[in-house]
Amino acid sequence: MSKLFSPSPLGQYSLDNRIVVAPMCQYSAQHGLANSWHAQHYTNLALSGASLVIFEAAAVSPIGRISDHDLGLWDDQQAVELKKIVSDIRSYSSAKLGIQIAHAGRKASTEVPWLGGHGIDEQQPRGWKTVAPSAIAFDDYPEPEALTQENIQQIKQQFIDAALRAETAGFEVIELHAAHGYLLHQFLSPLSNQRQDQYGGNFDNRLRLLIETFTAVRNAVAEKTVVGVRISATDWVDGGWSLAESIELTERLEELGCDYIHVSSGGLSEKQQIPVGPNYQVPLAQAIRETTDIPVIAVGLITEPEQAEAIIATEQADFIALARGILYNPRWPWHAAAKLGATIHPAPQYLRCAPHLYKNLFS
Repeated sequence: MSKLFSPSPLGQYSLDNRIVVAPMCQYSAQHGLANSWHAQHYTNLALSGASLVIFEAAAVSPIGRISDHDLGLWDDQQAVELKKIVSDIRSYSSAKLGIQIAHAGRKASTEVPWLGGHGIDEQQPRGWKTVAPSAIAFDDYPEPEALTQENIQQIKQQFIDAALRAETAGFEVIELHAAHGYLLHQFLSPLSNQRQDQYGGNFDNRLRLLIETFTAVRNAVAEKTVVGVRISATDWVDGGWSLAESIELTERLEELGCDYIHVSSGGLSEKQQIPVGPNYQVPLAQAIRETTDIPVIAVGLITEPEQAEAIIATEQADFIALARGILYNPRWPWHAAAKLGATIHPAPQYLRCAPHLYKNLFS
């Protein structure tokens, strides 16, 4: 029996296998509204055979967008448009659906990646003033404005409101984005957070915004709604956020009712030195999994079925997440099941397409 294709609980739900589609920004929204691109893109991924598809980061406010083409959940119409897509997907796919909610902080107000991805100054037509824990710029981006205590309380409320809209749209899973150098991560790292109040300085203070935001969201949404957190387990910079701190953070989130931890890394500093290679982030996930009872999702250059199987079989993680790999091959789970001798359940319209060699692939 393949471990990758074994069922597993996530919160109050049961997932058919251990394959997750990670959130990947599409930079294709207008005024934060999902459109036909998102409908086609996410329907395709939901028919891939993955058990959970997490929609891309949806900004909790206009200034929290990475670019002016980011998805949003700061007003009700955005939830309405997402609900249409979610409802249509449910007509054809049994995959569970999640969405990541985020604030980009000092990494906001940028051009879309295929046009350079550079920071856009607030004086430019498509730019705005960014905010951060401290007035410290990321790389050569414009300097952000340090958040006031009042601003911080407003942002917490924006996360709550976005989470409630996500529920209204029909998502079973909500993921707080505290990774890749975005706002919640900026508060965690001493490289970007040099505040002197209760939201900066020592470890407990740097955790405070994420802990308070998670707790508020967990209390606001229904008990059955899965709430998880994506973190960068290390900044890959001396003196930055560390794996040991990530382990401690995970233990605290577990106590607060966090349903899973999604382990990525980096993104906060241009000085990062990342040893990129197959499975390069899996040891981070494994170290966290060894100290927690909540499910751990591993991600990062997991491309081969045997590689994914080994991660689950050796208990390095509970789930693996695919990103670029599943964009390149949207039927990756089908092909993995074929290689590993597993059975997968496609939409009935596709039942006749399995090659004769894999006649027992579908059920």
